[in-house]
Amino acid sequence: MHFSILQHLHLGGANLSYRKKFRLFFVVAIVVLLLGCVKTAVHYFGMEFLELNALLTSGIGGAIFIIGFLLSSILADYKEAERIPADVRMSIEAIDGDLESFSAVRPEFDLAACRQILVSILDKLRSGLSHAHDHTNLPPVLAEIAKLTPILGRLEGMGMAANFVVRLRGAQDLLRRSMLRIYHIQRVEFVPSVHVLVQTLVFAIVLMMLLLKTEGDPASAIMFGFISYMFVYALYLIRLLEQPFAKGHGSLDDVSFFLLDELEASLRKSLGDVVPPPTHLHTET
Repeated sequence: MHFSILQHLHLGGANLSYRKKFRLFFVVAIVVLLLGCVKTAVHYFGMEFLELNALLTSGIGGAIFIIGFLLSSILADYKEAERIPADVRMSIEAIDGDLESFSAVRPEFDLAACRQILVSILDKLRSGLSHAHDHTNLPPVLAEIAKLTPILGRLEGMGMAANFVVRLRGAQDLLRRSMLRIYHIQRVEFVPSVHVLVQTLVFAIVLMMLLLKTEGDPASAIMFGFISYMFVYALYLIRLLEQPFAKGHGSLDDVSFFLLDELEASLRKSLGDVVPPPTHLHTET
């Protein structure tokens, strides 16, 4: 009965790592505990001098509004980022499918070389978004996509209908645009001045909470922990959502590549390679 209730609460399936799911929570909890220790020391040494008034509560409310505005803007980019893997898979499957049909008619066409390029695109994409490359090394992926251009340029001379060549070039352009969009999202910070505003607001609110006069009772400690947790968590969450394709941090907040993992396994199988286990396969619940 106990396990049934937990499953209906969607707290995590058997294959979902709690360590990864609550990684950010534990990081923020440690920061809040440290702030709680600082608050205890400030109260013990009598360094509190701010009185609770309407101005302080209004400042906290205004900070919550600004952080909420920034989060809503970043979440819009995050939702767009979640659609990109599907576009990438659709483009690669369209290219592979048309080339496979053409190779059935023209056996002299080297389909394996084209598939190797497609597999290399996925490999370099995952490698470029890894922690070792600062999650932004996508020029090698664009170089791999460019290798398809001379191959597609020779297809009409080999007998492929012009409309199919146009279709293949359109799929290549869509693939390149998706990679450029990933590159742009990973490299560009959303309105840097707003980030400075949010960071200074969080610092100021936490500092005022530390210097606010309290009675030292459990209710004051709980309220201080709750407010600190809310602001510090939002600060960390904004940093995570700004780079939705950041791989290799042991978190589940990055965009899942399970669609591309399945596609790569299929392409490698068609090439006769031993399919390695996916390096970044998210468990879906």
